[in-house]
Amino acid sequence: MNYRMIFVSMFLMVGSTIVAGAAQSSHQRLRAVPFTKVTITDAFWSPRIETNRKVTIPFDFRKCEETGRISNFSKAAGLMKGDFEGKYYNDSDVYKIIEGAAYSLSNHPDAELEKYVDGVIDKIAAAQWEDGYLYTFYSVPAHQPGKRWSNIRGGHELYCAGHFIESAAAYYQATGKRKILNVAIKLADKIDSVFGPGKKHGSPGHEEIELALVKLYRLTGEKRYLNLANFFLDERGRTPGIAGRTYDQSHKPLRLQSEVVGHAVRAMYLYAGVADVAAITGDEGYITAMKRLWENLIYRKLYITGGIGASRRGEAFGKDYYLPNAEAYAETCAAVGVAMWSHRLNLMHGEASYFDVFERALYNGLLSGVSLDGEKFFYVNPLESDGLEKFNAGSNGRKSWFKTSCCPTNIARFLPSLSGYVYAVDNEGVYVNLYVTSTSKVAVKNRQVTLLQETRYPWEGRVKLTVNPEQKGKFNINIRIPGWCRGEPVPSDLYRFADTLTEQNHARLKINGEIQSELEVNRGYVKLTRNWKKGDVIELNMPMPVRRVAANEKVKDDRAKVALQRGPIVYCLEEVDNGNMVRNLYLPPESELTSIYQGNLLGAVVVVKGRATVRNAEKKVAVPFTAVPYYSWNNRGAGQMVVWLTAK
Repeated sequence: MNYRMIFVSMFLMVGSTIVAGAAQSSHQRLRAVPFTKVTITDAFWSPRIETNRKVTIPFDFRKCEETGRISNFSKAAGLMKGDFEGKYYNDSDVYKIIEGAAYSLSNHPDAELEKYVDGVIDKIAAAQWEDGYLYTFYSVPAHQPGKRWSNIRGGHELYCAGHFIESAAAYYQATGKRKILNVAIKLADKIDSVFGPGKKHGSPGHEEIELALVKLYRLTGEKRYLNLANFFLDERGRTPGIAGRTYDQSHKPLRLQSEVVGHAVRAMYLYAGVADVAAITGDEGYITAMKRLWENLIYRKLYITGGIGASRRGEAFGKDYYLPNAEAYAETCAAVGVAMWSHRLNLMHGEASYFDVFERALYNGLLSGVSLDGEKFFYVNPLESDGLEKFNAGSNGRKSWFKTSCCPTNIARFLPSLSGYVYAVDNEGVYVNLYVTSTSKVAVKNRQVTLLQETRYPWEGRVKLTVNPEQKGKFNINIRIPGWCRGEPVPSDLYRFADTLTEQNHARLKINGEIQSELEVNRGYVKLTRNWKKGDVIELNMPMPVRRVAANEKVKDDRAKVALQRGPIVYCLEEVDNGNMVRNLYLPPESELTSIYQGNLLGAVVVVKGRATVRNAEKKVAVPFTAVPYYSWNNRGAGQMVVWLTAK
């Protein structure tokens, strides 16, 4: 913990309006170990987090400067003259980059970055109206009070406010600085004075404010924020003149919804907010609805990459089992949303299956959204490409920026927050959810426990966890056994492994060198209960054979095809490695598949090699192929790409 974390911890304990632990969730099994308590030093993730710090965050800030996103605040504050520039929701990009910078500063103090962010915060604070309102689109070139709250369905005042509140909470937690948090509290108080029972009714067209208000409630203990979040959720599908659209999930009251529909990102932000509120209130209607919606997603509408939102029309979910490959939308922000929702449901129910989906999205459909150099992005993530179609906002490859740049800024805030997803706790012990080399300090049964995790995951399945409690004592350590290691690619029948998992490929576990012969997996975890002492070592070994994955027959585009997976990584074939016939290759069931680590390729990856067949003048010709991780595709230029191979 650095000196600023010590300051924040002390500040939370001695009082003021911020109260530590004032708003704990009482209706969930687990509590996340916060990002400030986990330090990642991982061979896979640390370079990406460092690239995000050194390249992506400064790059995104620079783009926000160049496109007028930041100067809009200066104009709103009267610090400069000019018209509003860009889209009406552009404030949100600035807020997301600040949030990313906050997580980054927690991981790696950077005086230059912090000084810059403080300057941006000064502009934002100056742009806030005296009564707390903050939204530059109605503030430039002059304040337009008559337009405020006039279009909460089509406008993005509340969406932007939500992202600002999230950034304020993160920056305060990372630095201990109150200025941005004071602005957020004043803004939330303004919104609370306008909306609620006996006041203005309505629900925002683009959800986000709901989960942000819960974050502010948890930080401050001010219950008005929780009540307001709940109000917005209850309004959805009820407000006359606003209800009725599947696009923004306002077609029915939330407790009656059973199918994930509409704009995928909006849906994920909404469901994350519902899960947050339900975790505190115990609202059974919300909890039951979340289970129904989750099952609809993972049984019918989830890509093998963890991507969601198949339809380009409206960036939306399609009908059940509609999962096209070349036409897939699968927005990067939607994969971030899947991770957010999955994490919350894992905390609520204590079931590892939610983290299996989190992990699938993380290593595949989310990570694919940013290039290895940190400066180019995918908005859209198809599972097949002819190398020519301009699927990515007018480009057949990655782009440095978009008119709507929610994806670059979402990536910039998610990657440095990864430390907040590694562990969770309950009253009896620790849950290990992600395998990442890291050092953590976790409070378990009134004692501090330092956990040192060492691994080369996702390339190797060996994990060493050293347990160092302050004093010897009995508690649980729950080790997640990923679904892919238990013969289950996803916790549904949407995908299955087309080959058989042999006994030698099952997970094995040792404690202090002693093999644990009987591993009972409950809710996806192996519970280890003992009197732990300093220096105790848990060793987990998860073999990583290359597996063929088949889709449910109802997924028309994937019939008679297989995808390749090794560990949590989904693979694809690119033209750069295999020539321009990758979309015409057949993978026979008998073809042997091998994996090879290549440290000089694509930032160091394990590739999959084998032999496929291609028709040449009516003859089947055997050809070697190389498959690379899906997340890495299009880093070497545009070209053909395919995830699903015909299995003949």
